Amino acid sequence: MSKYLSLSLKEIHELLVNHTITPVDLVQEAMDNIEENKDLNAFITLNKEDALKRAEELSKKEVGESLLFGIPIAVKDNICTKGLRTTCASKMLENFVPVYDAFVVTKLIDAGMIIIGKTNMDEFAMGSTSKTSYFGAPKNPWDKTRIAGGSSGGSAASVASSIVPLALGSDTGGSIRQPASYTGLVGMKPTYGRVSRYGLVAFASSLDAIGPFSRNVYDNAVLLNTLVGYDERDLTSSNRTPEDFTRLIGKDIRGMKIGVPNYFQSDIVAPEILERLENVKQILRQAGAIVSNVDVRHLEKAVMLYQIIAMGEASSNLARFDGVRYGFHVEDAKSADDLYKRTRQLGFGAEVKRRIMVGSYILSGENASIYYTKALKIRKDMKKSFEEVFEQYDLLIGPTTTTTAYRLDENTTDPSQTFLDDVLVIPVNMAGLPGANIPMGLSSNRMPIGLHIIGNSFEEAKIYQLASFLEKELAFDFNPKGGE
Repeated sequence: MSKYLSLSLKEIHELLVNHTITPVDLVQEAMDNIEENKDLNAFITLNKEDALKRAEELSKKEVGESLLFGIPIAVKDNICTKGLRTTCASKMLENFVPVYDAFVVTKLIDAGMIIIGKTNMDEFAMGSTSKTSYFGAPKNPWDKTRIAGGSSGGSAASVASSIVPLALGSDTGGSIRQPASYTGLVGMKPTYGRVSRYGLVAFASSLDAIGPFSRNVYDNAVLLNTLVGYDERDLTSSNRTPEDFTRLIGKDIRGMKIGVPNYFQSDIVAPEILERLENVKQILRQAGAIVSNVDVRHLEKAVMLYQIIAMGEASSNLARFDGVRYGFHVEDAKSADDLYKRTRQLGFGAEVKRRIMVGSYILSGENASIYYTKALKIRKDMKKSFEEVFEQYDLLIGPTTTTTAYRLDENTTDPSQTFLDDVLVIPVNMAGLPGANIPMGLSSNRMPIGLHIIGNSFEEAKIYQLASFLEKELAFDFNPKGGE
C-alpha cells in the first residue's frame, strides 16, 4: 500500500490536485496506520466515522491552494472537540464530550483538515513521560520499550510513526519540544498569546501554549500559519497582524548572531548530546553565523520556579472538577463534602493529586507570598535577562533534553525526576518565548537527539529560518523502523 501520509505536505497536495488520490484515501490510510501501530497506544479516541464523512464531502470540492486541504491531523486530548470525547487522559473526564470546539480546532476545520482522533498524553498534561495517562503510556516508534516523552507523547508518536503528517500538542514546560526531541520531530512552542488557548483544558494558565508537530520544518510553519489569530475569548490572545511563518525558510544565515547559554552546555547534559551540539556550532560558523557562549540569569532555578508556579495554578484550575457539573462523580455520596472528596480521590491519578496538594499548600495563606509571589519575581527577572541577551543575539540554541528517551520502566520511583527531564525547556515557558525542537542526529543506540532553538517574542519566522538551514545541513535520516 502506498504511504502517502509519509510524504511532505507539498507532495500530498500535488497528488490531490492531480486527482491521483482523494481525502478519503488519506483518511483510510490514517485509519489503517492506526490499526497497524495500535501497540504504540498513541490514540485515546478515534473519529473514524466523522472523519470519513468529512473526507467524502471534501473530495467533492476543489482542492485549491491550501496545503492543509484534506490532510488528516491528530489532536492532543486536552483540546476540546465538539461531539468528540475529550478525556485529558483522566478517569475524571473519561466520558466527557465537549459541546464546542477549541479555537485551534475551528481553525483546522476552516483550513479543510480532517481530525482523525485524540492522542494519548499525561493526565491533565502533568508529566514528561505520558506514563501518568489513565489509558497507559504511548510508546516511542524508534524503540517501543522507551517513552515517547510528555505530556504530548501520543501526538509525537502519531507523527513519528507516520500515522499522520501533523499533530497538535500543548506545551506548559516543554511538552511539545521534549517529546519532539525524543521522537525525532520538529515541534514548535509559539510565543505565549500567539495561539489562542480557548478550548484548551487549563493546566497552568500563565504557561500553557498550543503548537504543531511535524516531520519537517516547512510543514510545521504552514500549520502554525493556520493556528494563529486574535481571539477575544482568550484575554491573553495577541492581536498582531498575521504573517507568513514560511517567508524566511531557505534564506541565508550569514551574519546571524547565535548565543549558546552556558548552562545548556554544563555537565547536566549527556556527553554524546554535547558532541552533537558542538557539531552544529561548527556548521553554523562555517556558514558565516556568529556563535558565542552567553549567560542567562536564573536558568538553574527554572525547575524550582516551574514547580511553584505550575502547581499553584494547577491546583486552582483543577478545582472545577468536583463531580457536580461534569465529569466523573461518585453515586453514593453521603454529603457534598463526601462527594467532592471521593470524586477527586477516585477521579484523579496519583501525580495529579500530588500536584494539586502541593499547589494548594503553595497558595495557602502567607505561603502565597513566601513562594508564589517570590517565584513570579524571579521569573520576571529571568525574562528580563532573556530580553537583554536578545538585544545582542538573533537566536539561542542548545540541547532540548539532557538525555535521549529512556526506557518505560525507568525513573518510576522519584516524582521529581520528570521535572528534571524538562530542565532545558522550562525557561522558555517561564519567559513566554517561542522555542522549537529539530532533530540533530542519532545517539549510539539509534535514538534521536534534539536541538532547541529559542527566539525573542513573536520571532517564530526567524526560528524557522535557522531550523530550515540546519535541517538541510544535518540531513537527518527519518526512519524510526530501521528499514523494516
